[in-house]
Amino acid sequence: MSEPIVFISHSRIKEGAATAFRDMVKRMYSTLEESLPLTVAHLAYYNEEQTEVTFIHVFPDAAAMEAHMEGAAGRANAAYEYIETLGFEVYGPASEAGLRGLREAATAGVPLIVVPDAIGGYLRLFPA
Repeated sequence: MSEPIVFISHSRIKEGAATAFRDMVKRMYSTLEESLPLTVAHLAYYNEEQTEVTFIHVFPDAAAMEAHMEGAAGRANAAYEYIETLGFEVYGPASEAGLRGLREAATAGVPLIVVPDAIGGYLRLFPA
């Protein structure tokens, strides 16, 4: 049975860019939901000061994460006008193909935490 994967990225918002970045994210999400049907969740949260953003992605399995990551570099490049990456976290059995770009960023000094072994829990895609 496939196990879900949670990918979290943390970034700092560049000075004065919070509003423009929020607008860019809204435009991005209007197309991503349709173009990435295997991504179960793709969420963005500002901290209270709007100086940092956290993106949370949930995938049903490693293949879905790989599909999501295929175009991630291009999507991220548009965001780098507004943010700088602070770190990545991956929970679940991600494949090396799914982790490739994150490992490359880690060699450039961006922390990457990989926790591959789930010990329990559940992911409810639809309310009971």
